[in-house]
Amino acid sequence: MEWIERRGQVLGTAALGLLMVGGYLGLVWAPPDVNQHDVMRIMYLHVPIAWDGELAFGVVFVASIMYLWKRDLKWDRLAAAAAELGVLFTALTVALGSIWARPVWGVWWTWDPKLTATAVLFIIYVGYLMLRLVAEDPVRRARQAAVVGIVGFLDVPLIHLSSQLWRGLHQGATFRVLQDPTLDDRMQVALIVNLVAFTVLFAFFLGQRLSLGRLEQRRDEILWEEAQRV
Repeated sequence: MEWIERRGQVLGTAALGLLMVGGYLGLVWAPPDVNQHDVMRIMYLHVPIAWDGELAFGVVFVASIMYLWKRDLKWDRLAAAAAELGVLFTALTVALGSIWARPVWGVWWTWDPKLTATAVLFIIYVGYLMLRLVAEDPVRRARQAAVVGIVGFLDVPLIHLSSQLWRGLHQGATFRVLQDPTLDDRMQVALIVNLVAFTVLFAFFLGQRLSLGRLEQRRDEILWEEAQRV
């Protein structure tokens, strides 16, 4: 965690450079899709942002387990920071998916199994953040949030399995798309570069949020100590 906070400038510069390269590759260099034409270029945003959301909740899952094991509030701080980013990226995923769906499927939203599971994931972690706002005791808040963070993550594998378990409109897993031999090599390169770019961007945002979270944690501890004296 400390490394991510200390390397904020490096990560920010790297993310900016990679995003510029990824934007050029996705918008200019990669060819249009045979069926969806230029509409499919939104994939170079939608897929990496969806990946960032699930990566964030994966961090929440691991950090929550570590907190329950170590009882160290630094893990709770990491979980909280990642959860906020996860909610943000998941909201962007749904929004971009709706923009993509309108010209392709003819609707902004449909209760496709994968879309529904993603919406449920978003609601779970919005609830997670609300729980953190309600609980005043830092220790109790961390313990309760850790349980929700662990249980909520179970929806992530369900999202990936939903396209296999139930019939829906949404495509399969991203990594299967990357292995599709019919996908143009330039499309694969553009998608991979954007996945790397948004992963670095996530690391940068996480480091910045952790730095702010350190100050917030100290503030909450002081307020809780003062409330106990009254």
